[in-house]
Amino acid sequence: MKHLNIGIVGGGFMGLTLALRLSQWGNRVTILESSDQIGGLASPWRLDDISWDRFYHVISLSDLNLRGILRELGLEDSIRWVETKAGFYTAGKFYSMSNAWDFLRFPPLNIAEKLRLGSTIFFGSKIKDGLPLEAIPVEAWLRKWSGSGTYEKIWRPLLKAKLGDAYQRVSAFFIWAYIRRMYQARQTGLKKEMFGYVPGGYAKIIAAFQSKLQQLGAECCVGCPVQEITSSAGQVRVSHGNGSANAFDRVLVTVPSPLIPRICPTLSETELAGYRACEYLGVICSSLLLRRNLGPYYVTNITEEWVPLTGIINFSALLPPEEIGGRYLVYLPKYVLATDDAAFAESDDAIRQRVLTVLQRMYPDFRSEDVLAFQTARARNVMALPTLNYSATIPPAKTSLPGVYVVNSAQITKGVLNINETMNVALAALQWLAEE
Repeated sequence: MKHLNIGIVGGGFMGLTLALRLSQWGNRVTILESSDQIGGLASPWRLDDISWDRFYHVISLSDLNLRGILRELGLEDSIRWVETKAGFYTAGKFYSMSNAWDFLRFPPLNIAEKLRLGSTIFFGSKIKDGLPLEAIPVEAWLRKWSGSGTYEKIWRPLLKAKLGDAYQRVSAFFIWAYIRRMYQARQTGLKKEMFGYVPGGYAKIIAAFQSKLQQLGAECCVGCPVQEITSSAGQVRVSHGNGSANAFDRVLVTVPSPLIPRICPTLSETELAGYRACEYLGVICSSLLLRRNLGPYYVTNITEEWVPLTGIINFSALLPPEEIGGRYLVYLPKYVLATDDAAFAESDDAIRQRVLTVLQRMYPDFRSEDVLAFQTARARNVMALPTLNYSATIPPAKTSLPGVYVVNSAQITKGVLNINETMNVALAALQWLAEE
C-alpha cells in the first residue's frame, strides 16, 4: 500500500483516519464526501451565533486512538477534562447516580435489587471478551444477573429508550459494551467519571485534520456524491451523478452498510444480502441553547416510557457557559430504527412543540422563554444494531470487486459506537491492508 492512487468514499472520522495513515505511507489519497463538509456525524453546524457539534461527542480518558490522533494534530494538550455526574429520571423524579452513596440511596430499587444491579455492572466490567455474549439475548442475560425486578424497573426501560422494540433482537454484547465504556471513562484510582472536549468543539479538530491532510498532499472533495463503483483491468472507477468519474488503484468505502448495494451493485449476491440485512439505528437529535442550566448531570437516563427521548445530554456540565456567550447547551436525542420513515419525516416545528411540552412536565420551573435557539438534526444510519451472532453476519472487508474494500463502523465488534472505536476499526484495517 505505497505509491498508489487511493480513493476513500466518505469523509467521516473513519475516512479521515484512513486518509491520514495512507498519505503518511506515501500514497496519493482522495476523499470523496457527498455532503458539503467533512467530519460525518462529528461535523459542526451553526446554532444561533455559535458553531458547535450537530451531535454530542465527548472524549474519554481511555480513548487512546483518538487522543493519539489529537496529539499528532497538536490538540491533545488543549483537552479540558471535567468530572461529570449521571442522573436518572424515574417515577417523575430526578435522582443522582454518580457515586456509591447515590447508588445506595437510589429509591426505585430495594436492597436486593441494588445488590443485583451492582454485581451485574461490576462483573460485567470484568469480562474481557464480549464475543461469547453475542449468542445470548440481552434480556435473558440481564434477567439472569440482575433479576426480574431490576430488569423491569431499570434495564428494560433503558433498552426501549435506546432501541425501541428492537431490543428483543439484540445480544448481551450490547449492554456489556456500554458497561465497559462506562468503567473505562473512570479515572484509575479516583474512580471518577471524566470526560473531555477540545475548546471549539469538533470543528477545531476537523479543521486541524484537514490542514494536516493538505500538508500530506491528500485531497478532500466535498459535495461529491458517488453514484457507482466498478472495477476492471486493474483499475477502480468511481462515477458521480454529474457524469464525471475518478480512477483509482484502490478504493476504501466507509459509508454505512445499507448504502453499499446502491453504489456497488456488481458485488456478489451474498455480499449484497449481507449489507442489506444489516439493521441500523438512526437518531433525531435536537440541540437547545438555554438561558439557564437544566441540571447538574451530563447524562440523564430516562426510565419513564411516556418521555419520547432516549436521554438528556446536558453538555453544559462540561462546557462552561462563558465559552458560548453565557448560554447552556443541551442535546435531546431519540434513537429510532433507520427504516422508521414516519419519525424522520416529522417537521421541526412538531418536534419542537413536543419536546418543549415534555421538558415543561419534567422540569416544573422550565419555560419556553428559556429557549434561545432550537434546531433538530437527523441521521438515518448511525449505529449497526448488534443482533444475535452479529459478528458472523458481517461481510468481509475485502470485497469481490478487485481493489475495493469496505471499512465502516458496522465492523465495530469490540465496543460501543464512538469516534475512538471508529478509529480502532480504521487502524485495524490498515494493518491487514499493509499486507495486501
